[in-house]
Amino acid sequence: MRPQLVIVGAGPRGTGLLERIAANAPELYAGSGLDIHLVDPHPPGGGRIWRAAQSPLLWMNSHAEDVTMFTDETVQMAGPVREGPTLHEWAGLDGDTFADRQLQGRYLRWVYEQAVAELPPGVTVHHHPRRALRISGPSEGRQQVWLEGRPRPLLADLVVLALGHLDSELDAEQEELAAYAGENGLVHLPPDFTADSDLSPLKAGEPVLVRGFGLAFVDLVVLLTEGRGGRYEGDTYVPSGNEPVLYVGSRRGVPYHSKIGYEWTGPRPGLPRFFGPPEVEALPDRPWGSARSSEAESGGGVDFRRDVWPLVEKELGFAHYHRLFTAHAERTAMAWADFEERYAAAADPAETRALVAAAVPDPADRLDLAALDHPLDGMRYASHEEFQEGMRSYVEADLNRRHDPEHSADLGVFLGLLSVYGQLVQLGDIGPWWHGFFSYLASGPPGPRLRQLLALSRSGLLRFVGADMTVTAEDGVFRAASPTVPGFSVTARALVEARLPAPTLGRTRDTLLRELHADGAAETPDGLLRVDPADGRILDGAGRPSPRRFALGPFTDGRTSGAFTRPRTGGPAFRQNDATARAALRFLAELALRAAA
Repeated sequence: MRPQLVIVGAGPRGTGLLERIAANAPELYAGSGLDIHLVDPHPPGGGRIWRAAQSPLLWMNSHAEDVTMFTDETVQMAGPVREGPTLHEWAGLDGDTFADRQLQGRYLRWVYEQAVAELPPGVTVHHHPRRALRISGPSEGRQQVWLEGRPRPLLADLVVLALGHLDSELDAEQEELAAYAGENGLVHLPPDFTADSDLSPLKAGEPVLVRGFGLAFVDLVVLLTEGRGGRYEGDTYVPSGNEPVLYVGSRRGVPYHSKIGYEWTGPRPGLPRFFGPPEVEALPDRPWGSARSSEAESGGGVDFRRDVWPLVEKELGFAHYHRLFTAHAERTAMAWADFEERYAAAADPAETRALVAAAVPDPADRLDLAALDHPLDGMRYASHEEFQEGMRSYVEADLNRRHDPEHSADLGVFLGLLSVYGQLVQLGDIGPWWHGFFSYLASGPPGPRLRQLLALSRSGLLRFVGADMTVTAEDGVFRAASPTVPGFSVTARALVEARLPAPTLGRTRDTLLRELHADGAAETPDGLLRVDPADGRILDGAGRPSPRRFALGPFTDGRTSGAFTRPRTGGPAFRQNDATARAALRFLAELALRAAA
């Protein structure tokens, strides 16, 4: 029988894996044939998130020139480089365009079709537009992949899970809020992919509490304003009359930082410098522990804040100051060579701060990551209206800075964040804080979206609540408050949790992952599926890699910042795809040889 490979998930991650299989097959697979089964209810390429059936108003949050599905010489992998067009090259767009998601879905479909066309003769791809329900079979034998609505399973010599963002059961807090809403006739929308949410219960003119300030929030705003017939005329929003009034807050209390609106010029910082493979290798041996795990607290595992964050902070500082000293030397008081030597030799954060204070006269030119993460800490406003003015000034200042090349040290930090992410992937589950911090600084909305938020704020349809926003259910309504505006609170009959569900095995609605969890697949303290960082093989409770089961994506402890990436930035997901593709091809080639013998 021909070897059988089943890939569950045909979105960007599954498509990227297929591209790497096509690139590596001429070297590694000389079998007489191979069947590749793609299992996904959505069309291959875009999958669920990037499908065509969504509002054309929803944009990507990256410039079209910063989106590619193809490898280049910066990806550290064993397989061959197969370069291809970025989104803007493929679509014939200006590089600084923020394309809509439907167009990105068409690009991903084209990449999928190219990958299929480049497979060797005898390798056939079959798409099954169904959901995978479970996997059964002995660890050393053929696997059975059971599909929804099909009485017999797909037989598989090897299975790769390439699932993307998944739905989740409610946690304890969300269950309580949902129950309260049901008892009192309120509206509660739990964490979800915004394009899939039914927003019709959010009525025109009524207040709606929104918890979350990231990209899910931006999508929500678009669908409730332009999606209901409103429009922008310059910096003014012209309402349709169908919009609710949104009261939004979060832990930080501010929107994610705007995408940077200028290009890099001049020499790049030599990254990685202080947090690269040698530093990762020198970290304490696993077991890995999140900051709250007993192993980490007792010194038995890696602790992110204690062991990793100082290295990350030094790396980001290096990227920031390299750019400041080389591009804006007039704002420094020391030669770069002297500063770099002393920065490298600084033994602790206090010594680094003293060096920076002496070498960088203006505090606005110094990198303060703690202040960036908590921009409203200690700030108090006398009234809700005063805070609205303060927030509009904050967003305006962010927009101006992120589009001014005089502050290009921010772009240096962005490059540092990408480099750091590529190293952190090797560590497994580092807890949710880093991913949120990265998204807040490096993966925020397009500048035009923030300008739209300002217009909505001036119109009164968007109201800012503040940092550390609390939501309580009392007196038959939801109530929101924040210490940023002491004494202020607002009540509403609707609450929206504007964020994606947490990717945890224990609460996922995906039956396949639930079955894996029940069968003893290893999970991290934060509920992610544990995989071998070398090639993505799923680990069991004893840490043993499965011979025939692999996993890639945000539900694993090898999750990356995305399935596609900015050109020439190393592409951690591409590196993972290549390693998994090569391991799978080697296994299947050996199987084919044994069968032939």
